Amino acid sequence: MQRTAFQTPIIKQALALIGWLILKASGWQVKGKLPANLKQAVIIGAPHTSNWDFPLAMAALFTQGWPFYWVGKHSLFKGPAGVLMRFLGGIALNRSQAKNTVQAYAQLFSHNPELLLMLAPEGTRAKAAWRTGFYHIAHQARVPIIFGYLDQQSKSIGLGPAFYPSGDLHADLKVIREFYQDKQGLIAKNFSLPHHL
Repeated sequence: MQRTAFQTPIIKQALALIGWLILKASGWQVKGKLPANLKQAVIIGAPHTSNWDFPLAMAALFTQGWPFYWVGKHSLFKGPAGVLMRFLGGIALNRSQAKNTVQAYAQLFSHNPELLLMLAPEGTRAKAAWRTGFYHIAHQARVPIIFGYLDQQSKSIGLGPAFYPSGDLHADLKVIREFYQDKQGLIAKNFSLPHHL
């Protein structure tokens, strides 16, 4: 994987200060911690309902020094901005060429013993059904799913428990739904919970 700001000491410290200032000024707080000694996981980030989700989430990551990689649409990675996005941990996803996306991302874990990969299961800021690729990636790679969240009601950004997928998608989506049912996005009407299959 490419080197990111999270592995660059001086920049990492500067970004931690910037992140703290952003959260302090906006009244948001960070809750939860990564499980001790966890090296690999799929982190889902929800609700994803606004353009402000990304800067708030990045500010939280900076303050904690969590070395996450995140997946974004390929259009974010064009030109000079792409260099910055990759330095901030971004991995481009071209949905038009995403025939074997699950397998490709699952294989990243076999080649990278330390990988925390963040995905937005809704895939868009508009109201949409959850995509289950995050689940299949974690199950194939045999890594846990960590429930990341942004909650407007408590003005908190945080991490919930680490959950190991059982392979029973219906039962596991019920657990995920229960965790997110009291979370509210910045634009509440745009958030939908994962459906039971």
